[in-house]
Amino acid sequence: MRTKKDFDAVVVGSGPNGLAAAIVLQQAGLSVLLTEAKSSIGGGLRSIELTLPGFIHDVCSAVHPLGAGSPFFARLPLQNFGLEYIYPDVAAAHPFDDGSAALLISSISKTADELLNKHDAAFYNKVMGNLLKDWPLLKNFLLGPLQLPKHPIAAARFGYYGLSSANTFANHHLQGPHARGLWAGMAAHSMQPFANMATSAFALLLLVLGHEKGWPFAKGGSQKIADALSSFFISIGGKIETNFEVRSLQQLPSSHAVLLDVTPRQLLQIAGHNLSSFYSSQLSKYRYGMGVYKIDWALDGPAPFTAKECSKAGTIHIGNTLEEIAGGEKMIYEGGHPKKPFVLFAQPSVFDTSRAPMGKHTAWGYCHVPNGSLENMTDRIEKQIERFAPGFRERILARHTINTSELESYNANYIGGDINGGVQDVGQLFTRPALRFSPYRTSARGIYICSSSTPPGGGVHGMCGYHSAQRALKDIFYERK
Repeated sequence: MRTKKDFDAVVVGSGPNGLAAAIVLQQAGLSVLLTEAKSSIGGGLRSIELTLPGFIHDVCSAVHPLGAGSPFFARLPLQNFGLEYIYPDVAAAHPFDDGSAALLISSISKTADELLNKHDAAFYNKVMGNLLKDWPLLKNFLLGPLQLPKHPIAAARFGYYGLSSANTFANHHLQGPHARGLWAGMAAHSMQPFANMATSAFALLLLVLGHEKGWPFAKGGSQKIADALSSFFISIGGKIETNFEVRSLQQLPSSHAVLLDVTPRQLLQIAGHNLSSFYSSQLSKYRYGMGVYKIDWALDGPAPFTAKECSKAGTIHIGNTLEEIAGGEKMIYEGGHPKKPFVLFAQPSVFDTSRAPMGKHTAWGYCHVPNGSLENMTDRIEKQIERFAPGFRERILARHTINTSELESYNANYIGGDINGGVQDVGQLFTRPALRFSPYRTSARGIYICSSSTPPGGGVHGMCGYHSAQRALKDIFYERK
């Protein structure tokens, strides 16, 4: 006879994956406690006044193509709990030194036309048209653990291009600077050298999401996503406890399952004595990737980009040519700090007036740095923005910076400033955090990992938590039979 427990399951960590896991378990009729170390829920989904009163900044994630495109989030009535997405006309813009810009627009043909090269336009129309058509067949396969595809032809079409390196793809298929630059900005989200195998998959995924759903902001800030998820969880009977920092499993109430929204390093600290020596050894070898250096700005006006099309874009990829971006990312991977880093820039207040006082604006940006770097990148980032938006610095009212150490202090999952929960290369994408039958099970019965250190990796999609909870549900259901 089963011993009575305080809860059926306890989930540690209230980022998007912890929230997703808690919701899946609670929807299945289990009693679930969700714990959070900070005073507010959200993990990477928090929005606060970082610079001046009335200026709302997203502390971590700001733009949510994967949130809008998440198969699990799409099943939830989050709009009934205050979540509203705002979709800029242009998902992403990529300005060049000559004052022009490549644009990612919902229309594949219009995006292709902006590439200003007949070969590139024809190729883009063909490849992205096929991928968008295949996307309903691919999304669950690509946003889950390693498995045999249910639609092998669609998977093969994606894999043909996606398994190549970003450099190989560009050199074999793209001719003009606009296509190559746009591609480089997308591939840079992999946070790897462009020579690495499968870096093309990141670029293709972001491009197809731009055409399927767009790259939206959450109205009022990313915190609204966490608030909607937590409100829905509570509405179906879930319980949340904040200011509860878990350093050991002994701190937790009794349960049949514990799901930890943490990376391997914290998993070893919290539950190491419960884990096998072999599994612990695997976790200790887990690799973390590049960090980020981030700045939030309070502005007296929108960023004055030379390329006027940028004013319609929610996200701006700043880095000019593929060669410049690829060289910088390679330098960072090797431990250096480029003078002209690739900068990811977002301007939510251009589309969401709730973010700043009337007539004022907020902006958000970061560049990649070596893991654990304490280099001050403020001047380099702002020079890059000024390069494509002359007069930007004159509009700065206040700024807030955060380096890799401060980012990890804010969120323990961001080891060395790594916002993806570990390197997402071929050797550690589907096998994260360890090579096992189920990546979500640990070696200890009833203990699971549900963070971005499991497939499908980083991003505000909740799919790591969803798949981990599904694994726990099968195990718990089997035990109860």
